[in-house]
Amino acid sequence: MNRSPRLPRVLLCALLLVAAPLVQAADAAVDAITQAVARPDVLRGQFTQEKQVSGFKNPLRSQGQFVVARKHGVIWSTLKPFPSEVVVTADRILSRQRDGSTRVELDARQQPAMRSVNAIMFALMSGDVQALSSQFNVEATREGQGQGWRLKLTPKSAMLAKAFQSLTLQGDRYVRQVEIIEANQDRTRIQFTALSEAPAALNADEARRFE
Repeated sequence: MNRSPRLPRVLLCALLLVAAPLVQAADAAVDAITQAVARPDVLRGQFTQEKQVSGFKNPLRSQGQFVVARKHGVIWSTLKPFPSEVVVTADRILSRQRDGSTRVELDARQQPAMRSVNAIMFALMSGDVQALSSQFNVEATREGQGQGWRLKLTPKSAMLAKAFQSLTLQGDRYVRQVEIIEANQDRTRIQFTALSEAPAALNADEARRFE
């Protein structure tokens, strides 16, 4: 049986957080990281995802590209091994398959908490600690002599602990890696590369895909 999720694990993690209020994280290391991480209106890049499923020898690998737009949401486009796309907005999560068909995975009209997923998704991919710390205990460390940092998040609630053991973000000006260890020991590692803030606005095709 294929145990890989239909949606990227980073998106599923966001869905578990959507009901959480934003709070301040009062810690010197956290404050320093918050100041170091960029907050662009639009961030584009590529991702490589590797999921190690318990009981399976070989990891599941996928590659693609993404767009994070602060005022719109996230476009997560998988190119390999099979083309597909997930678009997250404040109102819904929409999946597009390689045959061009679309399906609404979640709709804010049925799930009102979905209206927070845009901000939480940006928090996960941009290292916004203040938007994550209400549901996770945050352990922040600086790495090296430059802007490098590491955040280890462990669930505060029993509900989250049933799904996740920990979530670790590493980066500098941007989030470079996310590692998710699930309660069943499945492990997902996502590397972000070729990150760019230019152009600073969505192009016509990107804007259309958010519609």
